[in-house]
Amino acid sequence: MPPPHTGFEMSKKVLEFLSDWGIEKKIFSLTLDNASANDVIQAHLKRQLVLQNWLLAKGEFFHVRCSTHVLNLIVQEGLKVLGDALEKIRGSVKYVKVSEGRMKKFKEYIELISGVETSAGLSYNVSTRWNSTDLMLQSALKYRRVFASLSFHDDNYNVFPSEEDWKRGDNICTFLLPFYKTTNLISGTFYPTSNLYFLQIWKIQCVLMASINDEDTFIRDMAERMMIKFEKYWSDYSVVLALGAALDPRIKLTSLEYMYEKVVSLTSKLKTNEIKQKLYTLFEMYRRLHTSSSTISQTPSSITRGESSSHAFTKSLFNADLKDHKQELATETRKSQLDVYLEEENWNRFKELSLLARDLLGIPITTVASESTFSIGSIILNKYRSRLLSKNVEALICTRNWLHGFNSFDVVGDAEDNDDGSLTKSTTTGASFVYDVDAD
Repeated sequence: MPPPHTGFEMSKKVLEFLSDWGIEKKIFSLTLDNASANDVIQAHLKRQLVLQNWLLAKGEFFHVRCSTHVLNLIVQEGLKVLGDALEKIRGSVKYVKVSEGRMKKFKEYIELISGVETSAGLSYNVSTRWNSTDLMLQSALKYRRVFASLSFHDDNYNVFPSEEDWKRGDNICTFLLPFYKTTNLISGTFYPTSNLYFLQIWKIQCVLMASINDEDTFIRDMAERMMIKFEKYWSDYSVVLALGAALDPRIKLTSLEYMYEKVVSLTSKLKTNEIKQKLYTLFEMYRRLHTSSSTISQTPSSITRGESSSHAFTKSLFNADLKDHKQELATETRKSQLDVYLEEENWNRFKELSLLARDLLGIPITTVASESTFSIGSIILNKYRSRLLSKNVEALICTRNWLHGFNSFDVVGDAEDNDDGSLTKSTTTGASFVYDVDAD
């Protein structure tokens, strides 16, 4: 897309694509990362789609923030507390990996020291991807005795971390373990469904609340800084993604209320009732849509090929009796499908509710998986093939995905808000590009 890359221009382009693909009337939500230009995009798109009456609930559930990008910002804020300790450990890894000669010497020291776990080699981090920083700390901690040996034999190695620095790094890795697991769950190329969002964010909040009173001052400082960032983005969990959790048979409304009780006890019932009310409102919209479409599409049914008329008659009679029984039960108890689902342990015969669940659970909670498509651009467009037509690039990327899928290293880095208001995003090569947009 040619410049200018303003939110308004990009929203027009997105709307053009939606119309070209013929799905402009089928959009439920849009997941974007945390750049202010994206806020403009979604606001303009929402106005256009609502104007045409193409969005449910006037677009109330349209905008979803990328969970991976927000989580990255939260953890990056906490990592600032590490200061010199992090820089020394990073400097040590960089010192060894910068040349083959030093790596060879480092391996020699490994062989001289017994009990060193070598299942994972040293890894260097990308500053805008917090989980790569955690991996760097984990790998470096396994070789702390080797680094100590290196400091005795190499006079040029002058960034050796102290015992206190290593201890701090070890404590930080333990503290960040829940965040690392959540990041791996929601930021890979597995396309997690929306029901995972609420439980993961709740776990993060519980960890932060518990760590604010930790006896380790550095952990305490990290938790306090991260909680400020958490409240900036997630003071209120996304309602539409909480609806997805309510449709998870393992959670439903009772578990939601319990989780709210743990973090905001004074307003837990109020928040649960709000989710319940919105869920019923949304379900009623789907019920009306399904009823109107069923009325229009009702036609005489034919017997399935290969099925005897007597078997088909028995089957239709059974289905009719079962349908009447369910309808009678619902009438007697004055309960809708949603009521029955929320109260029953196991029930798998829902029509309108299944349509609602399909759309809610299909909401992506992160943009990182889709961004992995663009991270293989350097493989397709290299110095020998830099003038391909856009349709040929698209075909090559699509074909590669079919043949090989996406590896974990294909996932691009997360967005980071800078002091100057720009947005930094890393690639799989570790390079960074700065987009001239304001970050939240």
